[in-house]
Amino acid sequence: MLFKQYTDKKNPVSLCISSFSHGAVSEYHVMLQITDCSLTYQQQLSAILAAYDSMVETDLNGAVTVMKRFFLSDAANQSDLLWASVMENSDCAVSVVEQPPLDGSKIAMWACLQTNVMTQVLSGGLYMVQHDAYCHYWLGTSVNRALNSEYQTKLLLNDYVMRLAEQGMSLANNCIRTWFFVQNVDVNYTGVVKGRNEVFASQNLTEHTHYIASTGIAGRHADPKVAVQMDAYAVKGLQTEQIQFLYAPEYLNPTYEYGVSFERGTCVKYGDRRHVFISGTASINNKGEVMYQGDIERQTQRMWDNVQALLEEAECSFEDVAHMIVYLRDMADYKTVKELYSLRFPHIPTIFVWAPVCRPGWLIEMECMAVRKDDNPQWQAF
Repeated sequence: MLFKQYTDKKNPVSLCISSFSHGAVSEYHVMLQITDCSLTYQQQLSAILAAYDSMVETDLNGAVTVMKRFFLSDAANQSDLLWASVMENSDCAVSVVEQPPLDGSKIAMWACLQTNVMTQVLSGGLYMVQHDAYCHYWLGTSVNRALNSEYQTKLLLNDYVMRLAEQGMSLANNCIRTWFFVQNVDVNYTGVVKGRNEVFASQNLTEHTHYIASTGIAGRHADPKVAVQMDAYAVKGLQTEQIQFLYAPEYLNPTYEYGVSFERGTCVKYGDRRHVFISGTASINNKGEVMYQGDIERQTQRMWDNVQALLEEAECSFEDVAHMIVYLRDMADYKTVKELYSLRFPHIPTIFVWAPVCRPGWLIEMECMAVRKDDNPQWQAF
């Protein structure tokens, strides 16, 4: 993994880029963040988009965007202008969520890009990325307006099941990763868990089979009637043996032991590389207990230990991590956590946002994705 950081010459935007090049497809993960927080939202949005376009044209060797996520400070007042700007040139799956950047800016952006792939916009919000034997399907900002978070989650997942079926896929066999952004997570997460458990059981996703790597975290949509929104990622063309679920049992317990249904992490092995998706991970032990309540530094260290154990189970390390997203319950902890990350991970593209975790005792949670060179001649290259 190679890393590059710089400030755009024409716009007040810092860019942090990770790049992985091996075989025919190169991959890039980028975090863009505003450096002048005194600007208006419209000025910050224009700067982010201009800096991104300039980066793609000059730095990324013809890469195409496959996924963008925008982190907003006030979705109700900011989403319309963002969607108008993005949809003028919609070229990928787009996720928009109110999770205020903790550096004081109004907008930040994470993006994933790849070279030498074919892309296509499909119905139902799916965006297909194809190379050789594999088709990758990204979904961003899927919502509905059912009565409560439980029914919204059921409808989101059932609709996704139908979209996958239209492409010859299923939730159990093809979905690799989901994200659930939950308005007022302390109140509505219980409904998300109930809805997800019910749909998963109907799709043969149980403690005896497997679940799906996931993050369930606070996040708000512009419409207050939307209690839950979902992003997702699926792959068509994989053999069962190419997918490895990660457990790290010395550090973490199975999620079903406390009533939820997601995998701690998932590793996907291709002929030339492996992708490792680490779910939202907090300061928890292998009994399902919150560790170091009230101590942000010790929670951060324990969280890192848990993530490291999951990465090691996939034969990876933090050196292979392409990007990180860090969620804090209390904005006042930002300075402390930022300093800890700057010391240990100065080069990895990382965004810190305000987003309470699903248990009040957890002060911090993180997710990440790793990419590592591999040699598996029995399978097709990525």
